[in-house]
Amino acid sequence: MTAAIWAELLKVRRSKMPWLTALAFTVAAAVGGLFMYIWQDPARARSLGLLGAKAQLATADADWPGFLALLAQITAVGGLLIFGTIVIWVFGREFSDRTAKDLLALPTSRTAIVAAKFTVIGGWCLALTVQLFVLGLLIGAALGLPGWSATAVGQSLARLLAIAALSVVLASPFALAASAGRGYLPAVGAMFAVTFCTQIIAALGYGHLFAWSVPSLISGVAGPDQAPIGVVGYLGVGLIGAAGVAGTAAWWRNADQ
Repeated sequence: MTAAIWAELLKVRRSKMPWLTALAFTVAAAVGGLFMYIWQDPARARSLGLLGAKAQLATADADWPGFLALLAQITAVGGLLIFGTIVIWVFGREFSDRTAKDLLALPTSRTAIVAAKFTVIGGWCLALTVQLFVLGLLIGAALGLPGWSATAVGQSLARLLAIAALSVVLASPFALAASAGRGYLPAVGAMFAVTFCTQIIAALGYGHLFAWSVPSLISGVAGPDQAPIGVVGYLGVGLIGAAGVAGTAAWWRNADQ
């Protein structure tokens, strides 16, 4: 297991993917800061050319609670796509680089290889979430947002980590799609299909029953009138995560049979 994790970390370190995902979350934090800056004084934003004269922009409180809530929504909306892309890359690259057959021939347990990949994915996504949170704190301090509260900041960090963890769990089936499909494209198609279904089901008002909608609902993106998340939603997250990990491990164990 230690050797497998070391090998996966080496692949990540020599790739551009960590830099690209870090850039994506940096841009996300910057966009959140831009919205806060606009909401602080829309007239000033228009005078600086940040808003068109006829722009209609939803308003929110330009304070720390509002900014932290916005970061949670960014994590929920973009987390599945970014984290899903990471999962797809970690598993799909073995087929695009034609190294899958070498992994299958190693004396290392195939279950250990899959576990090492998921371990690295979890650490990677955790680092991105912490990066977004730290950048948010720096941006909020630079903007001089009112309403600072250590308790609220701690609760926001806990919510961000929970949303990120759920998003990673819900992205695990994409590992099976990348493995069984032997490449990126089938898994990317599955991710887009899930994202599309999530939007449709949430718009119909049944998001609290659909597992992939749970992170967004926790972030509050649906507003105060959203239906509460029930046992069905959380149970669905657990079942999907377990099925994704177990299915991927089973496929790798029997890949050459």
